[in-house]
Amino acid sequence: MAAPFYTRAAVKIAILDDYFDTVRTLACFAKLAGHEVTVWTDHVQDTEALAARLRDTEALVLIRERTQIRAPLLERLPGLRLISQRSVYPHVDVEACTRLGVLLCSSQHPGTPSYAAAELTWGLVLAAERQIPQQVAALKAGRWQTGVGNSLRGRTLGIYGYGRIGSAVAGYGRAFGMDVLVWARPETLAKARAEGYAAAAGKEAFFESCDVVTLHMRLVEATRGIVTGADLARMKKDSLIVNTSRAGLIAPGALVAALKAGRPGRAAVDVFETEPLRDTADPLLAMDNVVATPHIGYVTREEYELQFTDIFEQILAYAAGRPINAVNPAAIGARTAGKPA
Repeated sequence: MAAPFYTRAAVKIAILDDYFDTVRTLACFAKLAGHEVTVWTDHVQDTEALAARLRDTEALVLIRERTQIRAPLLERLPGLRLISQRSVYPHVDVEACTRLGVLLCSSQHPGTPSYAAAELTWGLVLAAERQIPQQVAALKAGRWQTGVGNSLRGRTLGIYGYGRIGSAVAGYGRAFGMDVLVWARPETLAKARAEGYAAAAGKEAFFESCDVVTLHMRLVEATRGIVTGADLARMKKDSLIVNTSRAGLIAPGALVAALKAGRPGRAAVDVFETEPLRDTADPLLAMDNVVATPHIGYVTREEYELQFTDIFEQILAYAAGRPINAVNPAAIGARTAGKPA
């Protein structure tokens, strides 16, 4: 089994899914000076192809959840010692990592919201309510003013999940003169009240009352499908639902069915059940009352600098023998004990 690369002068690092070859242009990339870095700009999920690409990799950098890292791949990478990424990790088989002596380090950036994701959420609200994509497309096609949009001031913005991003979006709603209503876990509802926002009387009342509902929860087993078809059916005919969190928060098929039924009247989404989404026949992409973007909530240069600073510092800390943000510290013991990879 390969030894850890503590104190090594150069580490073989691979970065996956850097679609626009952006990482090398970031200021924080200088942190990896002296190391052997390979950047892959396309997306590959096939195990055989990934195993070939990563066969000499010691430290693997992931850009969020773009590639699934499961046991069949990990078992083909005997030299891999570290996976470094940021935020949640449902795409990584942590048990297999631990068994094979691969340490997963992932900063959870406590107290720091993704302002990029919050900003995109608000951009989607404005785009959908004012029909911006449709009006732009019509103008380019030679048509002038193809519809009437909706103003936000005086209407009700519903925040489902009052965490770091949800609280930032609530502030944007307040700045635009909206009435903000929150539905969340009891402890976060208390936080919302303390910060001057109204709490809904219940989940049903929340969906019935809001003109715009935006989802801001992590996707875990407890939240998977937490928004049901019945919830959506309670929304107003001219209301909007926005999802920049995870597609799995809405029950499978419920959003398409609800939009076809006319409640809610519109949707704006940045996330999909299958990503990257290449199917142009996907129902959401075919609907005129849907504004859709390709999971770009966190894709800004400023957000990349924040994320990759954390990611690269995790690699340097591991190389120095002082790992940080370890998700599965038992992997170090597994490796030290010489358990078979």
